[in-house]
Amino acid sequence: MKPKKSLGQNFLNNEVILNKIVDSGSITSDDTILEIGPGTGNLTKKILDKCPNNLIVVEKDKDLSEILKKKFGKNIILINRDILDCVKTFKFDAAIKVFGNLPYNISTEILTSFIKLKDLNKLYSKFIFVFQKEVADRIIAKVNSKDYGRLSIIASWKMDTKKITDINPNYFYPKPKVWSSLITLTPKSYFCVLKKDKNLEHITYTFFNQRRKMVRKPMKILFKEFEEIAEKLNIDLNLRPQNITKEKYLELCKIYESLAQ
Repeated sequence: MKPKKSLGQNFLNNEVILNKIVDSGSITSDDTILEIGPGTGNLTKKILDKCPNNLIVVEKDKDLSEILKKKFGKNIILINRDILDCVKTFKFDAAIKVFGNLPYNISTEILTSFIKLKDLNKLYSKFIFVFQKEVADRIIAKVNSKDYGRLSIIASWKMDTKKITDINPNYFYPKPKVWSSLITLTPKSYFCVLKKDKNLEHITYTFFNQRRKMVRKPMKILFKEFEEIAEKLNIDLNLRPQNITKEKYLELCKIYESLAQ
């Protein structure tokens, strides 16, 4: 099967990494597993070896779907659709685990689609994802680091994140030009409840659209009484966006929502 560049297909074929991915999910016989973009089924086979209760695979490519049907038959529940079209349609009796070697071109869109779900922590217990390393570094970045930004804040809003390992390009076919990273994301039981996730996206965009500028400028754009709000939250207006903690951005978002008419 020749990988399709248009779908961002890079098949992972290293046994050590495949085992590490599966082990990161701590699969039990009670688990229902969702795998995104199984490709030729290398990871699918490893997951099945752990004997989960159910394995649902979502594969957009029709040709690959046929290959998966022949390989695994009734051992999997196959959905031949784009994952972005069905994120909101999944409903389960218990929280499930999600695996995925995500296509580079839509990986952040897939992640944020899950984060925006209202009942994220009730539907999903853990995400085990392979991202482009640059994206993974942004997801797990801490305040005051060069990679810290919008994705760091939005991901940490509802998730605890952890990097497991970096992955050499040689372990994929075709070989990508960049390194990848395996990370886990665990939904939080408790998180800051916002009226609309779009408000946090707006707040973070306003700040990080000019990340080299002092935060005085975005504060002034967002709030009429920006100096009073900065004083209330103990925010130094001479700092840069990457110097403001994730918690402060959520507090700013709550204030923004309370002032919105």
